[in-house]
Parts: sequence; C-alpha cells; structure tokens
Amino acid sequence: MATIAEPREKLPPLIRWKFSWIFIAGVVLVVFTVNADKFMSPEASLWLLNWVHVFFGLAWTGIDLFMGFVLGPILRRLNPLLRRTVNQELSARFFWLFPMLSTVTPTAGWELARRLGYLDVPYPQHYWVDAAVALVAVMAVLGLGMLSPINLRVLWELRKPSPNMDLVAKLMRFYLGLTALEALLQLTTVVVMTRFRLGL
Repeated sequence: MATIAEPREKLPPLIRWKFSWIFIAGVVLVVFTVNADKFMSPEASLWLLNWVHVFFGLAWTGIDLFMGFVLGPILRRLNPLLRRTVNQELSARFFWLFPMLSTVTPTAGWELARRLGYLDVPYPQHYWVDAAVALVAVMAVLGLGMLSPINLRVLWELRKPSPNMDLVAKLMRFYLGLTALEALLQLTTVVVMTRFRLGL
C-alpha cells in the first residue's frame, strides 16, 4: 500500500467555502435568466436563455473532455506527492463546479424547450425530447450522485497525515472514467441538440 509520510501540516478545510461562489453565481444567473422575460423584451430574454444553455453546456462538455482524455492520463504519470496536490486542488473546485454545471445547463435547456414549444410536439418527434431528458438525467445523477461524493472521499483521504495514495489513485481513475463517460454522453446530447436546432 502506497502512503505518504509527511510532517503534520495545517490542512485546508474539507469543503472550501470560498469556492461556493461558483455554485451560487451559476444558480443566481439561471434564476435571473429563466425570469428575464419579466425585465427584458421576449427576443432579448430568449437570446440570453439560449446563450446560458449553450455556454454552460459547452463548458460542461469541454471540462469533461479535458479531464477524461487529457488531464487524466497525465495525472496517472505524476509522482504521488505531486498527484496528491493536484487532486486536492481539483477536487476542492470541482466539488462546486460540477453541481453548478449540472444544475444550470439542464434548467436553462428545459425552459428554452418550453418557450420554443418542443415540450408539446407529438410523437414520434417527441422521442427526441425524451432522449434529451434521459441523457441529462443520467448526467445529473453521475454529477451529483457520484462525482461529488468521490470528490469528498478524495478530499477526506488527502487530509490524513499519511493518505492512502493507492486508494486516492483508484478513486481518481474512477472519477476520470466517469468524466470521460459524461463527455461521451454530452457528445451524444450535442447530436440530439442539432436535431432540435434543425427543427423537430
């Protein structure tokens, strides 16, 4: 079992509340965006809603692709001390980032679909809506139900004076595998979204 024995140091808090602004800002933005038609013209509010959905969806997909296929293989080759530091910093930020992305993107997308009338289309065209909802639901479960708890578990282990780096490496491999799976699901979602763009 690989461990790291280091002098006792002051550990950062398990949950770094200073990064909570990431989640709060995203939620505030999507709440404002969904209700923007009360303050803006219909065209401007629809444009803002579309922008929020596309921007945050691209950010979610891009981060997952980068984590799963670029950073993941690099992390596996780092020495344990450096990997510990990188994992700790990534986990502290992603604890807030991924729940925000998996909240803002589908919320804006649902409201956009409602305003454009996609929720009322008949079958078989409605299967495209079902596919989009199913993909987002799976990604939300992965993000909130699996990625966030893994983040906490990694942060908890790294707080120990002699963390079990074998366990951390195993958890991070699983974590990066999940982000890669999410990236593939998001690429599938992009295919579905192009169908929406062309009209059902």
